[in-house]
Amino acid sequence: MNVLLTHGYFIAEDKKEQQIMRPYPPLGLLYISAFLNQQNMSNKVFDSTFSDKAQLFAQLEAEQPEVLAIYANLMTKLNVLEIAKTCKKISPKTAVIMGGPDVTYNTENYLKNGADYLVIGEGENTMMELVQHLENHPEKEPSDISGLAYLDTAGKVVQTAARTKVRDINELPIPNRDAIPIHKYLDAWKEHHGQNALSVSTQRGCPYTCKWCSTAVYGQSYRRRAPEKVVAELKELREKYNPDTIWFVDDVFTVSHKWLRQFCEELEKQEVRIPFECISRADRMNEEVIALLKKAGCFRVWIGAESGSQKIIDAMDRRVSVDQVRNMIIATRKQGIEAGTFIMLGYPGETEEDVEETINHLKISNPDHFTITVAYPIKGTSLYDEIEAKKTTEPEWHLSTDRDIDFERTYSRKYYDYAVRKVISEVNYHKSRLNGGLTLSGLKLKGKSLAAGLAMKLIKTYG
Repeated sequence: MNVLLTHGYFIAEDKKEQQIMRPYPPLGLLYISAFLNQQNMSNKVFDSTFSDKAQLFAQLEAEQPEVLAIYANLMTKLNVLEIAKTCKKISPKTAVIMGGPDVTYNTENYLKNGADYLVIGEGENTMMELVQHLENHPEKEPSDISGLAYLDTAGKVVQTAARTKVRDINELPIPNRDAIPIHKYLDAWKEHHGQNALSVSTQRGCPYTCKWCSTAVYGQSYRRRAPEKVVAELKELREKYNPDTIWFVDDVFTVSHKWLRQFCEELEKQEVRIPFECISRADRMNEEVIALLKKAGCFRVWIGAESGSQKIIDAMDRRVSVDQVRNMIIATRKQGIEAGTFIMLGYPGETEEDVEETINHLKISNPDHFTITVAYPIKGTSLYDEIEAKKTTEPEWHLSTDRDIDFERTYSRKYYDYAVRKVISEVNYHKSRLNGGLTLSGLKLKGKSLAAGLAMKLIKTYG
């Protein structure tokens, strides 16, 4: 059966990413591709990242695949819908399958906007069984395949039993990176940053309960590949592509200290050392963990904070303290590893005082890097459930994403847009003072901070 996999992310359409230029291969699709290969089921991957829709549509028209499988997430949703719609026009007999985090809680909408089948949750086994079904019994409904959603002959949504997660993910093959032009990713990184990077996954699921975070695919679980398997993959990557750095995509890389110790031992045993960065939580770090990370080759660790206000952190159900985060950022930097952190503004209940606490937190902890977003509700999360009755804007589903939904906040959305500007400018001004005293560029940052603060006060007062 002719199976084509794609994901609908086009870097040429993403102005921010064109400036940042830190693209990573679509690991989820490459895991599916490798698994199908393992089952002797031929497939191709159309990697849209460095391509365009015209080339994808031309390939669809030329090959008329029996199956088009598309990975859908918040960023790619609108492109995914367009690809499905166009596929139905130029290759009507192609079965369109969609999977990914965005389909789980939007089943009816996706099925009524171009999808023939939805893979709900972990995709490898469901995809394999569905392709086999379409090849051998296309006239029958796949009601006995778990982890699926589709429309029956009456147009009613059918959702089959939930798919049991793969218990031992060591059984899964490593991603089929040979299916895509990896060199384009490596070259883009090298050109813009002087060194390149590839991504690696060591675990599936996250055991934590942050209210704004989606667990739509892997669930609130924790399944980890054996250290020797991960190091063997790193060794293969080094031999095939020789990347300068690795990005571990896991939600909490240091969740198991035992695993981390074994990982360090295995790196030495297999004589592998590639600099890497990862994400962690402050409550899963300590001086020993930081030392282990450095021994393993970690050059940067992102420690989630989200806010400098304990009130907001508690409202998010982060289950960590501001002091823990602050202390671990400082301790990490002391041991010679860069520390990054994530900040979210505009969470329900956040006030001007909370924003100031966040600024103060960033000044004291002084991370090497920080990113800021304004909170938005993803369907299927606790945050979405909490604000559902308080939505103030909700555009038509097929023309928008969850990022376009707004809700009643302490102040208006515009207020928090200016708050982002103030936090960035004020914290970077503080950094400039620490690094080189009073400079012209520092004064400009202070001016931007004051201007953003004034705008916040005007919006707060007059709306």
